[in-house]
Amino acid sequence: MPSSPPTPRLVEARTRVIYGDTDQMGVVYYANYLRYFELARSEFFRALGGSYVELERQGYGLPVVEAGARYRVPARYDDVIVIAARLAQLRRASLRFEYVVRREGDGVALVEGHTVHACVGPGGKPTGLPAAVVRLLSAEPA
Repeated sequence: MPSSPPTPRLVEARTRVIYGDTDQMGVVYYANYLRYFELARSEFFRALGGSYVELERQGYGLPVVEAGARYRVPARYDDVIVIAARLAQLRRASLRFEYVVRREGDGVALVEGHTVHACVGPGGKPTGLPAAVVRLLSAEPA
């Protein structure tokens, strides 16, 4: 049965677009937005006091099983972008994050997207989220 976190949490990460992130047309290559999503997701866990490293040490992983993006306005070399990540859904064995990428300064929404993550245990077998992760993600924000 789907559940949602008690209050929407939003964590933002900032980065500057480097030349290597752009394509021949001088705009951020579309697949790089998935890397930006990952950056914001990592910062989300860090902001709550958690980490992917600790989860992996315990034998768990959260691989992406679905990803989507709607590209509105391109980011370009040297733009500072702000990637907002929000936990949209917490289920027994999966999570859904939603993202909005904006250009710092003018706040223009560049990309909106989402990722869905399944929880896997040792050997890569699907399993329920560890209780500690559920507590971390379900706790009221400080």
